Amino acid sequence: MIDHLSIRVKDLPVSKIFYQKTLAPLGYEIRFDHDHAVSFGEKSSTDPGGDFWLETGEQVPMHVAFHAKTHTEVELFYQAGLAAGGRDNGRPGFRPHYHANYYAAFLIDPDGNNIEAVCHVKHE
Repeated sequence: MIDHLSIRVKDLPVSKIFYQKTLAPLGYEIRFDHDHAVSFGEKSSTDPGGDFWLETGEQVPMHVAFHAKTHTEVELFYQAGLAAGGRDNGRPGFRPHYHANYYAAFLIDPDGNNIEAVCHVKHE
């Protein structure tokens, strides 16, 4: 249903590096890189524009959840995000209050956004 999502960031070069490192374990790469916007998309996608965008401008904190295929991807996302300067907002683990198979990790990005990687598979 959703084609793409954009969030506003204070410092595009800082956020670009953070997301480039944090989303790599999920198979995302830069698709569009301009002075006022950067987009990311899955390596396997044929969409040249990407589905997750960063734009310069007035920033309001948001929550974005990225799909992970495995629990290992969730854990790698979390570790890559911490290494890239993100702050812990929920270590990798099951969140049974959402549903029994909800395995996720949460980080705060450089702009205060709550980002998540979630896998809905019971076991790997």
